[in-house]
Amino acid sequence: MDGKIQAFPWDSWQQEFPAAQGLGLGLMEWTLDQDRLDQNPLLTPQGQQDIRRLCHAHQLTIPSLTGDCFMQAPFWKAHGQDRAALEADFIAIARACAEVGIQMIVVPLVDNGRLENEQQEEALLAFMLTQADLFRALGLRIIFESDFAPGDLARFIGRLPADAFGVNYDIGNSAALGYKPLEEFAAYGPRIVNVHVKDRGLGGTTVPLGTGNADFPLVFRLLREAAYTGYLIMQTARASDDDHAGALRHYMGQIEAWARGV
Repeated sequence: MDGKIQAFPWDSWQQEFPAAQGLGLGLMEWTLDQDRLDQNPLLTPQGQQDIRRLCHAHQLTIPSLTGDCFMQAPFWKAHGQDRAALEADFIAIARACAEVGIQMIVVPLVDNGRLENEQQEEALLAFMLTQADLFRALGLRIIFESDFAPGDLARFIGRLPADAFGVNYDIGNSAALGYKPLEEFAAYGPRIVNVHVKDRGLGGTTVPLGTGNADFPLVFRLLREAAYTGYLIMQTARASDDDHAGALRHYMGQIEAWARGV
């Protein structure tokens, strides 16, 4: 993974399916990078066939995709033909998702993808609203992960229809930014349709669950109170001893306890 916390596993992506089944996981979230985008299995007919076959063989679903490619090459910051090409890529990715049963595309408005001015926001919203009927026809919901403060995110997502657009709540990112879960859920709780379970220190990077700034008991209480029925996707720190399966089992136990309110 070249030292990255999150990247598409080119050399081992097919092995992820039996590994997940062995851990008792019933779903995975696909990660899509801008590098070699057209070669990603999701974007090729043979790859799509392989994904469907592997999901069936290992009793897995892939309900969501994290579009790091949109953060790495955001069309809302491009112009002219460059923007048109990136928008065409977005539509191709949406169609590919429908081919393998992916129902949600996470668009990260963070780091290089963060919205820096009104023009970028308007460019993003204009495209999304224009394509909303296509997303509905494909059975897709586009969901945004952002570094907006609670009120700003509520304002942003309020400009998009709830049947086609929602919020991806990243527990670790919010913790790193110092946001208060009570304020976040009060502002846009009903629009949360996917959750990334991660821990980060205040202003810091990803750390093992329970060792950073995230208040997991509070977040999971708020999810229960909101009657949240969406997915919990682990985007957790890698094991320091390379026992990644063991780390995931440990994280799963922690998450199950928090989800039950233990």
